[in-house]
Amino acid sequence: MASKLRPHAGIAGAGVLGRLLAWRLAHAGWRVSVVDPAPDALAPARGSLFHAPHAAGFTAAGMLSPLAELDQAEPDVAALGWRSLDLWQAIARRLPARADAPQGLVRRQDSLLLAHPSDLGAAQRVLARLEAARAQDPAWPAAQPLDAEALQALEPALAPRLWGWRLPGEGQVLGPALLEALAADAPGVTWHWGRRVSEVSPHRLTLDEGQTLTVDLAIDARGLGARPENPDQAHTMSPSDPRPTLRGVRGEVVWLHAPGVPLRRPLRLLHPRHRVYLVPRPGDLVLLGASELDSEDRSPVSLRSAVELMAAAHSVIPELAEARIVHLEANLRPALPDHRPWVQHAPGWLAINGLFRHGWLLAPALVEQALTGLGLPTLAHHQEAAHA
Repeated sequence: MASKLRPHAGIAGAGVLGRLLAWRLAHAGWRVSVVDPAPDALAPARGSLFHAPHAAGFTAAGMLSPLAELDQAEPDVAALGWRSLDLWQAIARRLPARADAPQGLVRRQDSLLLAHPSDLGAAQRVLARLEAARAQDPAWPAAQPLDAEALQALEPALAPRLWGWRLPGEGQVLGPALLEALAADAPGVTWHWGRRVSEVSPHRLTLDEGQTLTVDLAIDARGLGARPENPDQAHTMSPSDPRPTLRGVRGEVVWLHAPGVPLRRPLRLLHPRHRVYLVPRPGDLVLLGASELDSEDRSPVSLRSAVELMAAAHSVIPELAEARIVHLEANLRPALPDHRPWVQHAPGWLAINGLFRHGWLLAPALVEQALTGLGLPTLAHHQEAAHA
């Protein structure tokens, strides 16, 4: 045990999970050390084709869309996302205001599900899955069909003849700003930037240079970085819970500068080949994504993906024809064969992985679930204490 007075957590990985755990434990009075190969806590600069590998949370659009994700996720996973919506709002209220997030780090203005008339079949399949979830749990909100007039009132820039449904209660986070804010507001955390962790075992982080960090709780939040270089090491992470096989799923996004194009809330276009979303960001920016390719290629965005994404976006908002392309980015999502998150813990050890395309959507709920399993205070406990 590292300390009998003030518990010490060592966290491998400073993506969404790692920073959220560091922030939560630091505010609960823990000493926290975080190790990550990134050069610092800041978001990678936009406007370059080539990037050093960085956390997928910086690339992701940050949509909090548990209803829309029922298209591909099971109801229990989507339910975690629904819980995360409330948790992200509570977390954001405790973070200092930022100039790059004038309307807040978390927004909850609903989202719209859209389809062209020729693609109604894809829309009906998603809506059927949502209704099936509601049949099991009536607490799920219903998708609200919108006629053309209602769609134009909500989003005046939308193309005519689109079909649309409002998904109440959904939202988004400003991912890069929120990641920076979590790191900046984590009191007393020791950040070991530019370092890699080769192994996480109970009470211990082993760094690449052979240095060890002995702690009360060792946390593995490395995503794809948790894969051992030697496959024979894959079953050494926990004596009782073998590590499942992780793979990377490539996602590509496009940042557009579109001054004068009104976009108030996230849009998701149902298309037979793509799940295209458009997400408004401060500064007249629109984040457009994302491809989903079973590939671990980290090279820049392909012409095909860029053309297909932008053509789909233009079909939804014709005024985007004059938008300027300011940034293209590709990254890998850590995924397990069943595309479900993986949470395991044992005395002195916690591992969370496999969040796939749901990193922002699931992280707070999984952290809450994991801390509860370890008998540690959660955000809910903190709020109860604050109001006592």
